Amino acid sequence: MHALLVSTYDLGRQPFGLASPAAWLRAAGIDVACADASRAPITDAQFEAASVIAFYLPMHTATRLAVPLIDRARQVNPAARLCAYGLYAPLNAAWLRDRGVEVLGPEAEQELVDLLKAQSPKPKTQTVPRLRFITPDRAGLPPLDEYASLKMPDGTQRVIGSTDSTRGCKHLCRHCPIVPVYQGQFRVVPLEVVMADVRAQVAAGAQHISFGDPDFLNGPTHARHLIDAVSQEFPGLSYDVTIKIEHLLKHADMMPRLRATGCLFICSAVESIDDGVLAQLRKGHTRSDFVAVARLCRDAGITLVPTFVAFTPWTTLDGYVELLELLDELDLVEQVAPIQLAIRLLVTAGSPLLELDDIRRVVSPFDAASLTWPWRHPDARVDALQAEVMRQVGTAAAMPRSQVFAAIVAIARRHAELPAVPHRPRTSTPVPYVSEPWYCCAEPMETV
Repeated sequence: MHALLVSTYDLGRQPFGLASPAAWLRAAGIDVACADASRAPITDAQFEAASVIAFYLPMHTATRLAVPLIDRARQVNPAARLCAYGLYAPLNAAWLRDRGVEVLGPEAEQELVDLLKAQSPKPKTQTVPRLRFITPDRAGLPPLDEYASLKMPDGTQRVIGSTDSTRGCKHLCRHCPIVPVYQGQFRVVPLEVVMADVRAQVAAGAQHISFGDPDFLNGPTHARHLIDAVSQEFPGLSYDVTIKIEHLLKHADMMPRLRATGCLFICSAVESIDDGVLAQLRKGHTRSDFVAVARLCRDAGITLVPTFVAFTPWTTLDGYVELLELLDELDLVEQVAPIQLAIRLLVTAGSPLLELDDIRRVVSPFDAASLTWPWRHPDARVDALQAEVMRQVGTAAAMPRSQVFAAIVAIARRHAELPAVPHRPRTSTPVPYVSEPWYCCAEPMETV
């Protein structure tokens, strides 16, 4: 038996979702190859050589990019067994099965071994299984320096490695794709497993580690032990984490420890500055909490990287202008990737957003082409604004963030019929940022 594990997109990182199951399969004596389509085209010969082809679907973009590859794999090797795993596999189970693809879960390592060894995975249960995690095996993946890099304020670049210290999330944010799959569960990866993976990536050239946990402080004690261990063994290694606003407030005492152990920036899914929208999304924080965290991070010397779902059915023209004004006031313009100001709420299959009357009123029937419930804003002017902001962002990849921001402000004020504001030079301090700007699981979607 020969397995081919396929990744189409994983935020510009070397895919953990290939390295971890590859370790399990190789430990079981199964021949396995890994292919990352984001770095090199997959050849017909790779498909032809596999008896099982498994597609890793960690996010919506990855799933849509997998569609033509699934079709080509079926055409090139009709005898192969096709399966899909990762967060978006169970979310799109019906669509995948209609295409002849078997659906595994987000914790698919053992399922893949069972499928390859016995040709039938174990019966599924309602809960995500608890696995005995082992060290990922990154052999056969493109080298780290072929992936996204960390751009430092002094103009230098650092090679990025990435790993997960936990999986799942104990929170129930309505718009998050993790919720319908994990349903409030999260799993801790043993410290020795995480450290072994970090160690291997440092040996392979990593100068910075991006921890991909949905929330690094879901297990705060585990997080403390991990950053202390990383700092002690690799004192020059920097890292970044993702942490909810409410956790940053609850564990504010950890800020100095994070900074002292090499944390350069913290990504946090702020999503909105409107308390009403935040309540609908069940985010667990308020606008004032976000403002407090922005100041807390600045005082600690850690860059806060807020992400947003700027366009929702509740967004107003004035509210969008207010968001831009607050980012300017808090001196966060450099910290926000321009794409974050164009992102439109993603309503996926199985989304808890569909519990809300406001969402059900605006969605169209499920669209298999986009794998979403498309929606239109009750105010067509908001959709027009989103479309123009997206076009601006799409044509401004090489422009400084402050310049793109100024252009977005001008667009927003014009749509809101507000007077233009005079241009003023910005003196924001440069911040470290990843060359791949897709920080969060909500994604920019074309206006429908």
